[in-house]
Amino acid sequence: MKYQQLENLECGWKWQYLVNKWKDGEAITRHIDSSEADAAVAELRRLEHQPTQVIEWIERHMALDLDKKLKQAIRAKRKRHFNAEQIHTKKKSIDLDYRVWEKLSFRANELGCTLSDAIEYLLSEASRSEKASAAVTSLKEDLSKLLSD
Repeated sequence: MKYQQLENLECGWKWQYLVNKWKDGEAITRHIDSSEADAAVAELRRLEHQPTQVIEWIERHMALDLDKKLKQAIRAKRKRHFNAEQIHTKKKSIDLDYRVWEKLSFRANELGCTLSDAIEYLLSEASRSEKASAAVTSLKEDLSKLLSD
């Protein structure tokens, strides 16, 4: 297995996942009776710092339809956790409007490269253009000084 499973860490993630689902208003327990569900949630909230008991709570109380989602979420969290240890595998994100992403994607397709390569290319072109513009402005100023003398 590529990513090591660390029980204490993952139990914390599971607890956090379940509490967030509960806060979002989703049913996280398999109990039909609301008093049983409320008691189970209260028990879960008390288990924040007892990772091994979170596993037991999941086995006894968690809704069965959440099992697959929880496993997927933990697998993704595990991958992000271990990838974040090295800078080249750490997930980086930027917030783009759809129209900006669309233009960037179109440009990347034109260049035959990835979005990251397209951004790097456009930044280097902008820098080069800025330097050329500064050089032209400087030449114009020098020329006007020569002509005015």
